[in-house]
Amino acid sequence: MLRYIYVTHLMEIETNLMYIQELLGHNSSRTTEIYMHMSRHTIQNIASLIDKLKLKI
Repeated sequence: MLRYIYVTHLMEIETNLMYIQELLGHNSSRTTEIYMHMSRHTIQNIASLIDKLKLKI
């Protein structure tokens, strides 16, 4: 889950897809592009979940 959050954040700040591919260790850009399907709504839900966890710590 943290991997998805991290990659989604990198895409949100418009990090070059080739850099993300290298960071993830993917041989094919098509594998990296799978992460692009996440909607903004999904991202917001994940972020709010993390905020809740921070409050418990």
